[in-house]
Amino acid sequence: MTELRRRMDEAMIVRGRADRTRETYLEAVTGLAKFYHRSPDQISDVEVQAYLLHLIQDRHLSWSTCNIVVHALRFLYHTTLQRDRTAFDIPSARQPGRLPALLSREEVQRLIAHAANARHRVMLLTTYAAGLRLNEVLHLRVSDIDSARMTIRVAQGKGGKDRYTILSATLLDALRAYWRGHRPATWLFPGRRGRPMDPSALQHAYGLAKRRAGLTKPGGIHALRHAFATHLLEAGVDLYTIQRLLGHKSISTTSRYWHLTHASLTTQAARLDLLADALPPAVQS
Repeated sequence: MTELRRRMDEAMIVRGRADRTRETYLEAVTGLAKFYHRSPDQISDVEVQAYLLHLIQDRHLSWSTCNIVVHALRFLYHTTLQRDRTAFDIPSARQPGRLPALLSREEVQRLIAHAANARHRVMLLTTYAAGLRLNEVLHLRVSDIDSARMTIRVAQGKGGKDRYTILSATLLDALRAYWRGHRPATWLFPGRRGRPMDPSALQHAYGLAKRRAGLTKPGGIHALRHAFATHLLEAGVDLYTIQRLLGHKSISTTSRYWHLTHASLTTQAARLDLLADALPPAVQS
């Protein structure tokens, strides 16, 4: 670890930044350094602005991803290097207010079945059956799987908060088969050198499975989390329970899933093929 990287990391620790935030910010700064082959403290604001333009125009990264990079670089220059001000920025994104495309239960099953290999299949199943965000899947530890209580511990999720979500019997069987074949030690889905898998690897696995399954609906892997929430709602689970499972801070965030369901079918929907055995008694009541 370079001296500058150490200083930035220590500054984030002192300010209570979550582990994933620290990791993401450090990766963003590393990307800038690799682009110019220089230490970030030797890179000007004009060069930073050119780098942001490169991310948007050449690499076609989303506005939200670029915005995270901006926050990371501002932390570096304002807090770590204590510069008075910086002149780089990206314009605010226009929010179209569109609802996400929803995958049906059959489409979710088809997508998971068309994963390129058994490891990808169980990762996609975990994402859907537990309603996890991308980074939450990648940072699961073997010890987070609690078969006695049929729960999964999500450590340091969005906002640096811990929570528990459901562990279905179907998912547990799949995870046990995966563990017998791969024997992960610490991280449930390790990448290279014993670190969590790179997010792009799982995104690619999702995109490949989607193409193999012949699905054309827009959206990335987050669609599996949307499907989890909406399918639970259609199965009669109340919004407050779904809010806790998803880790939403506000019920208003969860309530948008009402718009993705047919209210008249909510109490009559058949139990889900993949989630039917997922709900422990406390959730079903």
